[in-house]
Amino acid sequence: MRSTFACGKHLFAALALLSACAGAAAGELRHFLYTGSDELTSIEPLLQRPDIGGVQIVYRWKSLEPEPGRYDFSGIERDLAYLQQRKKQLFVQVQDRFFLPTARHIPSYLLTDPAYGGGLVRQSDDSEVNPGGSGWVAQQWNPALRQRFQALLSALAKQFDGRIMGINLPETAIDIDRKRDKTRFSCDGYFNATLENMRFARQQFHQSAVVQYVNFWPCEWDNDHQYMSRTFAVAAQQGIGLGGPDIVPWKKAQMKNAYPFFHQYKGKLPLVAMAVQEPTLRYVNPKTGKPFTRDQFVSFAKDYLGVDVIFWAVDSPWLRR
Repeated sequence: MRSTFACGKHLFAALALLSACAGAAAGELRHFLYTGSDELTSIEPLLQRPDIGGVQIVYRWKSLEPEPGRYDFSGIERDLAYLQQRKKQLFVQVQDRFFLPTARHIPSYLLTDPAYGGGLVRQSDDSEVNPGGSGWVAQQWNPALRQRFQALLSALAKQFDGRIMGINLPETAIDIDRKRDKTRFSCDGYFNATLENMRFARQQFHQSAVVQYVNFWPCEWDNDHQYMSRTFAVAAQQGIGLGGPDIVPWKKAQMKNAYPFFHQYKGKLPLVAMAVQEPTLRYVNPKTGKPFTRDQFVSFAKDYLGVDVIFWAVDSPWLRR
């Protein structure tokens, strides 16, 4: 059960956070859908379900800032109005990293202006499946680029604070080839930049919830750099929610990284929001030899991780029944 202290300390007079704390105090786990922008009409039947509280939508940085300092939030406004008409809530994920070799969806000026060092760095998962790497990640460790990202967060807060349930920053896991890197990446630099961004988001959003996705840290395993422990300590102290892109019961890699800390901080964070995305649905329960069921996901999420909100892929089998 969410502690009274944890909720009371970080309410910020926020309607969205009040709702999350009240639900958690009552032991309620809320179910949202996870989808991309411009896909709401295709999932209209799922939005009619009374057990679906809202939608988490991913918005690419490029679509939100087509030109330097000129923001286009019309897509968010459209999605928000659509959901409000159906009495559903919106959770916004601002995406600065991408998982296809051709996906370079940050503003073009960040890619061309030398001040930003190329803007992106290639993820290094180079294989037959992903020749040339699996995607790209924005160089948040570059102070000039990070300043532009924070300007985006500030603009989003001015327009949407208190109107959306929450905003979440993307996962901490990245995989770059440090031997070939020319962007001045460092393990500490990336860690400090990520924590700076999540603190900044919390400072800007006084009413809507802020959630940082944390799953793995580059350069770390089993908290050997204390990145994971420091992340959770800062989040609990400053009223920042945490979450992650994958709920996979007892998966060994996660049990050596973020999962034990979610368990340790159960009831100490203002909001825990995690996802069951399409790849997650294919994981097999070693005890049954079959994919995990809805009840198995929910039980682990609620009882071990202390999750308040699950973002479900729209292809989740239980949603189609």
